[in-house]
Amino acid sequence: MKQKKLINIQLKLRNKFLKKGVKMIAPDTVFFSKNTKIGKNVTIEPYVVIADNVSVGDNVKILSFSHLEGVKIENNVNVGPYARLRPGTVLKSGSKIGNFVEIKKSIVGNSSKINHLSYVGDTKIGKKVNIGAGTITCNYDGIKKNNTIIDDGVFIGSNSSLVAPIKLEKKSIIGAGSVITKKVSKNSLALTRADQIEKKNYKRKK
Repeated sequence: MKQKKLINIQLKLRNKFLKKGVKMIAPDTVFFSKNTKIGKNVTIEPYVVIADNVSVGDNVKILSFSHLEGVKIENNVNVGPYARLRPGTVLKSGSKIGNFVEIKKSIVGNSSKINHLSYVGDTKIGKKVNIGAGTITCNYDGIKKNNTIIDDGVFIGSNSSLVAPIKLEKKSIIGAGSVITKKVSKNSLALTRADQIEKKNYKRKK
């Protein structure tokens, strides 16, 4: 009986959003909450779960297998596929969240991009920031959560770890494969990459 009631609620919610003009390729695979808010010209692909307290603006695309909860999405934003957006997340206009990206309690600024394979937690990201694949914010030290601040125009190379609390100032660059533990000044390049070692004509031990 309870399951039937839940199914009926989902049918009503799907029909409500379809009538409002939300584009759904496979509505039966999309799940909403009673307090979901959705703007104009929104596309939701199959297998998307929108849990409690999600607000979606205009001209937004949510791609397949994404899970959203406690999120505010402004206009002209792309999410997913396979994105996980956790409570306290705000995606500003023009931002892009790609595949296998998890965001928790963070603000992603206007036109900033986190395209793939990243974890961002307890972070404030400014405008036009690019975060490379495999980047993580190391926000938990075992006792408390710590904050990361990434100012406008920062470029973060792939496979970087940002150890909070930390601040990356405007237009700074983080070289790929770096572990950053100290403040990075504006317009500077920070690198912690080890030197590459090559042994010529190396033979493996038998």
